[in-house]
Amino acid sequence: MEIFFKIVSLLGGLAMFLYGMRIMGDGLKSTSGGAMKAALARVTDKPFKGFLLGLIVTCMIQSSTAAIVLTVGLVGAGFLTFRQSIGIVLGANVGTTITAQIIRLMDVKAGSTSFLSFFKSDNLAPMALVIGIVLIMFVSSRAAHTVGTILMGFGTLFVGLMNMSAAVSHMGDTLSKLLVSFEGNPALGFFSGVLVTGIIQSSSAVVGILQSIASTIGIKFCGVFAVIIGIDIGDCLTTYLVCRIGAKPEQIRTALVHVLYNFTASILLFIAVGVLRGTGVIDDNIWYMTLRAGGVANVHGLFKLIPALLLLPCAGIFAKVAERLVPDQPEDPEDTMIKESIKQLDLRLINNPRIALGETHSMTSNMFEVALHNYTACIQQMYEYDPKRNERMNQREDMIDKMTDVADKYVVEISPHITLDYDDRFQSFLMKGLVSIERIGDLAINIMDAIKNMREDDVEFSRAAMAELRVLLTAVNDILELTADAYKESSYEKAQRIEPLEEVIDELVDEVRRRHMWRMKHNLCDVVKGISFQNILQNLERISDQCSDLGVNILGIEDDNIYGNEHQYLRDIHHSDDDLYNQLFAKFKAKYMGVLDSMPADSTEHDDSDVERQLQVDVVN
Repeated sequence: MEIFFKIVSLLGGLAMFLYGMRIMGDGLKSTSGGAMKAALARVTDKPFKGFLLGLIVTCMIQSSTAAIVLTVGLVGAGFLTFRQSIGIVLGANVGTTITAQIIRLMDVKAGSTSFLSFFKSDNLAPMALVIGIVLIMFVSSRAAHTVGTILMGFGTLFVGLMNMSAAVSHMGDTLSKLLVSFEGNPALGFFSGVLVTGIIQSSSAVVGILQSIASTIGIKFCGVFAVIIGIDIGDCLTTYLVCRIGAKPEQIRTALVHVLYNFTASILLFIAVGVLRGTGVIDDNIWYMTLRAGGVANVHGLFKLIPALLLLPCAGIFAKVAERLVPDQPEDPEDTMIKESIKQLDLRLINNPRIALGETHSMTSNMFEVALHNYTACIQQMYEYDPKRNERMNQREDMIDKMTDVADKYVVEISPHITLDYDDRFQSFLMKGLVSIERIGDLAINIMDAIKNMREDDVEFSRAAMAELRVLLTAVNDILELTADAYKESSYEKAQRIEPLEEVIDELVDEVRRRHMWRMKHNLCDVVKGISFQNILQNLERISDQCSDLGVNILGIEDDNIYGNEHQYLRDIHHSDDDLYNQLFAKFKAKYMGVLDSMPADSTEHDDSDVERQLQVDVVN
């Protein structure tokens, strides 16, 4: 039983080490997360700059896996190209060695009167824990809490290491025999490193275990070098599997480069060690040299740094191999359209504001189409739910966000070159339009999330509620299509039709909400369903409001009486005798409210297809 409890003690120390590393990493991320992401997104095509950036970021967050996963995410979001990511991946491999260098503090030997005694692990760990908990519990500032978290992680990490070392000291004979078997069989050591790292999923943790063993009983170079090489392979394979899930081809290539690089580096290291051993450069003194924690850290660091520097000039070759192994998938026409739209915003055009603004208008019109596609997908999800559709909707939302950022920056760049009043007015129109279109995209995602939550909670609306919702969904779809056309064409005539339809939609929402409250009151619908229903109604009403804002801004481009007085115009038009407004309002109301009024609130015989046929009447033209 004694050996069992020693193994449990070893695993307990490992658990503390892993937890401490995670806490410390989380604290470091919270202090540098935004800056780290921004730095990665600004990397150039120069692999060496990317290498340095990947190295620094990984040192900051104490995890090469986290750095590479973040890089893969930025590639997928379009902030980095696949080729820009290669240098970062190579740098991340080297940056992960910083943890081993921290752990080498276990080797510090000093008397109690020496200044170095502060850096001994059995003194440093409790001091870090005490200071950390004081900062967390007694200092209210966010910065103090972050520093306290980092120190708590640091202290926990070393307590875990000391626990592992204590357990190892009682298992010295067993571990010595195991390590001796590695001395004569590098292949066994290599595969052991791969296997253990694959299970633990942290190369730093496995190297930490080796350092704990080394600090207690010592490890010979010939018994550990193959294990360290295997650790690198095990780490890159687990990272690759994580990064492949739901990834695009360019993301898979980035993760694949990590694997290709590590396999190539491992082969080079085995060849180099074999040649140096055969030629006597690595003599018996080095081959059988006993390593402590610092020695393991140095070997690990050199095995990471030297291949990275040698292979960095070959970044282009790794890219070509990855592109050959992972070919491009046929691109969705919508994605192609978006990329081409973004390319239209050429900085060389800003000296001619009229052309530059026109290109921005064209791009934002396409952006509106993407938002409209997401709303249409919401309707499909309501009646024919498909989890994969949610994935595509989220991709579209990312596209909308990216297009908004690009267009916003481009419009600002145009500002110093604008001299004409009309161009200034059109620029203002585009800035307001960007906000409304981006908001429409967000609201569509809100509806998608509401539908998704309903499905997960097994919530279904009554047939009466679904039929009423069909009327409202159709009306909002119609105002979105009308607004998209008016925006794209800058059509004053079509823009005039938006506000009367928006007012009808407000009345529809009020009536549908009243009917649903009646059903809840008469126990025809429960509270949970009622909350979901109200959530969807609220988002539909807000989409209609954004269309109203876009419509009045389109009118303001041509009408001096409206430009700058949009809110007053809306108040006036609602209480005016404007023939066109009143005529359109009456037609829209007859179409949608007429269908709704024909449906009793408590009926269970509503047929969505019948409702849809009734709504086909075109009153827009």
